[in-house]
Amino acid sequence: MLHITKLAVGVRDIEDLRGWQAERALIDPPLRHRTRNAPRRREEVLDGGSIYWVINGTMLVRQRILDIIEDRRADGSACTGLVLDPALVQLEGRPTKPFQGWRYLRAEDAPVDLGSAVPALGLADLPPAMMRELRTLCLI
Repeated sequence: MLHITKLAVGVRDIEDLRGWQAERALIDPPLRHRTRNAPRRREEVLDGGSIYWVINGTMLVRQRILDIIEDRRADGSACTGLVLDPALVQLEGRPTKPFQGWRYLRAEDAPVDLGSAVPALGLADLPPAMMRELRTLCLI
């Protein structure tokens, strides 16, 4: 299994990504991310891989990649479409330096899903704004 990382350029937070994708899925289904280059390691990505979104310098959320298709942009130019599961899975945040395009991410190097770690005592009692800030800083 192999994953892909991608910067979510212009996205403020996970809710912003969720809203943008919901709108896109209604207008032009299926939900997909268009990219210029097709993954050469297609079969490894389709063997359970996800796209890991980097939002404001932090890898915060992932989505399963369901298929990789030949696609066309609105101007008619050819591209590759990564067909995505609409479910967003939050991650234990990981700071990520900027890069262009997308990058492969080995399964063993991927951050842990947020719900799979053992929660710290009292974490559930923190105010939601503080929880968001602590996640953004990759402290929880």
